[in-house]
Amino acid sequence: MRLLVTGGAGFIGANFVHLVLREHPEHEVTVLDALTYAGRRENLEGVAGSFRFVEGSVCDGGLVDDLVGATDAVVHFAAESHNDNSFLHPVSFVETNTLGTAVLLDAARRHGTRFHHVSTDEVYGELPLEGGERFRPDTPLAPTSFYSASKAGADLLVRAAARQFGVATTLSNCSNNYGPYQHVEKFIPRQITNILDGKRPKLYGDGRNVRDWIHVEDHNRAVLAVLEQGRVGETYLIGANGERSNREVLAAILEVMGKEPDFFEHVADRPGHDLRYAIDATKIRDELGWTPRYEDFRTGLAATVAWYEANEAWWRPEKRETEARYQTLGR
Repeated sequence: MRLLVTGGAGFIGANFVHLVLREHPEHEVTVLDALTYAGRRENLEGVAGSFRFVEGSVCDGGLVDDLVGATDAVVHFAAESHNDNSFLHPVSFVETNTLGTAVLLDAARRHGTRFHHVSTDEVYGELPLEGGERFRPDTPLAPTSFYSASKAGADLLVRAAARQFGVATTLSNCSNNYGPYQHVEKFIPRQITNILDGKRPKLYGDGRNVRDWIHVEDHNRAVLAVLEQGRVGETYLIGANGERSNREVLAAILEVMGKEPDFFEHVADRPGHDLRYAIDATKIRDELGWTPRYEDFRTGLAATVAWYEANEAWWRPEKRETEARYQTLGR
């Protein structure tokens, strides 16, 4: 199969490229990435020479048309994804996440190319802290930020392309990822690298907000399962039953890294901070037989801590700029 992976130099996309080239060397992989601050060639150094790399934007219609026309399937990861950045540059989220998806879908329509769109559980809004309610494929979209609204817009375009133009689409919405190559602006790597720097981690507000955590490799194995076995036109939710409050995640990081439970600082909460996300992954488990390999969160977290400990040269250049940006936001 000839695969075009958009955003393949970013966190989740790069891990996907590593997985595909390791387990499916027969596939021909092309990576399209704009190399913004969150996309780095270094994320793909371990597989250099095994794929084609194209630097460019998913909003570049001519470039996208050429690449999509020469591929069998698009796996679309490319996105502006950090909610805090949407407070500073909201329009860029709409340009990349919504318009970029429209450009790709239009090319897929012209060339009859299979299209898988990687999205987020945040498009469904928030759930109450109490109770067992979870997001399902038929949960109404109710985004609460420019990030989630721009992704929800892309999700709707994917569904419309399937209905109006007959594009062979699938869609997956995943919970919060963690693992190697995640930018230090994100919650888990920010806390790990703060501790490695001898600084106290930061906890938003009271730390009660709940996220449903999944290791990036489990997410990408699910994406492959959808690409290979999923029913065209369907939406699959990906989650690993990993619901934990931010306070619980931070406590686990402190425990893994040998720090006292009170070794952290409270900072101002994020405006409009969603209370809880939770995924019902019954559909993908039952239909495609997918199950997570990192069902024990602590095991995946310990492996992630070990990766950041062993790869300081990778995260160090971004750390100072990231913390300066957080100071601007007061967090």
